[in-house]
Amino acid sequence: MTAEHTPNQHMVLTTFMLPAGYHRDSWRRPDSRAEELGNLDFVSDLALMAEEAKLDAIFFGDIVHANNLFRGDIMMNGFYEPISVLSALAARTRNIGLIGTMSTSFSEPYNVARQFAGLDHMSGGRAGWNIVTSRDGFGNFGGGEAPDPALRYERAAEFVDITMRLWDSWSDAATRVDRESGVWVDPAGLKPLDFRGRFFTVQGPINMPRPPQGRPVLVQAGSSVPGMDLGSSVADVIYTAQPRKELAQDFYGKMRVMVESKGRPADSVKVLPGILPIIADTEREARDLADELASYLDLEAGRRQISGDLKIDIADIGFDERIPAERFSEDPDRGSRYHIFRRKSVDGGLTLRELIVDRARSTGHMWMAGTAGQVADAMVDWFTSGACDGFNLNSPYNPGGFEAICRKLVPELQDRGYFRTDYEGRTLRENLGLDRPTA
Repeated sequence: MTAEHTPNQHMVLTTFMLPAGYHRDSWRRPDSRAEELGNLDFVSDLALMAEEAKLDAIFFGDIVHANNLFRGDIMMNGFYEPISVLSALAARTRNIGLIGTMSTSFSEPYNVARQFAGLDHMSGGRAGWNIVTSRDGFGNFGGGEAPDPALRYERAAEFVDITMRLWDSWSDAATRVDRESGVWVDPAGLKPLDFRGRFFTVQGPINMPRPPQGRPVLVQAGSSVPGMDLGSSVADVIYTAQPRKELAQDFYGKMRVMVESKGRPADSVKVLPGILPIIADTEREARDLADELASYLDLEAGRRQISGDLKIDIADIGFDERIPAERFSEDPDRGSRYHIFRRKSVDGGLTLRELIVDRARSTGHMWMAGTAGQVADAMVDWFTSGACDGFNLNSPYNPGGFEAICRKLVPELQDRGYFRTDYEGRTLRENLGLDRPTA
């Protein structure tokens, strides 16, 4: 199944907010503002730049361990805890969506329901929850090994089901604010859950009014079989790593079929692959910039990162040698990113050096270096050929790389009619063209 888009169906564009820069070690550039990582003003400047460009949302990932720091990698570190930073940014922005990651492995549905309902209220209906399960970090939450993927996703499905029930446990009419009668909330509009499942027991209802969006926008990032099953069941937005258009088309078609099989309209879910654009005024300048960013990489740190990510020993592999195919596993439970890099090494013939650079700049996503027009050409091609509904933009370095995205690439898409020039509504659901769920 494929779908075609026309300019009157504009792209959805969000951005992965990584102030250190998505390209690993790009913080070493002189103008990176790396001294400000963890501070509000730096990330606020980026958020306001995204809102000026009319992007749909900013998105914060999260991890709850420091394992990557021992490999010299700060790109994905949790300098910005999503709920706290998004709550602060809600006060500094007006229209842009605010999506944060929260793992179902380390929290409780009642807490998550309250946190995202609170963010939705404080932002006037702009909250989104990126649902993830976790493979690492269990040593910080009681210890033990990570459960197998099937069990993690079974827990996640129950977790999300309860959270949605909690958001729906206040009817839209429950809040009365009747000064004459003295009734602020009508108890008849509150619905206890009395939920008893395999993983959770939750009485309910939630103790705050229903979120302005009914439910915050649900986002899911995962291209594994259990991840796709969860995403097609509950998500409004799907993030996915797709390095080639034909793979993106295949994923997009499968996802639409799965969404329909769950009794949902195929177009009710927005599929957004990631893209890392390295933009300059000429193609040569863009390629020189890509080479400059690669020059900041510590190859030995890159070796440790590849070894840690892929869980294989490569201490004996020279940088200009290929990793032997037999060191990789074909186990699908290793995850979609693992197999992207396995194929790049085994089928694509990348040397260890090339794999380190590719992983550092893309993490499995599509990347390209070129002019704003060339990047826009590729994005429009994917959008109009049934590969996606838009993109999650990964800024290679900050603040300059993000400025190029917002002030060169986005205007190029706007001029061609493939992106909005102003927000259509006040809530994230309205701007994504999604219906407000009924309780």
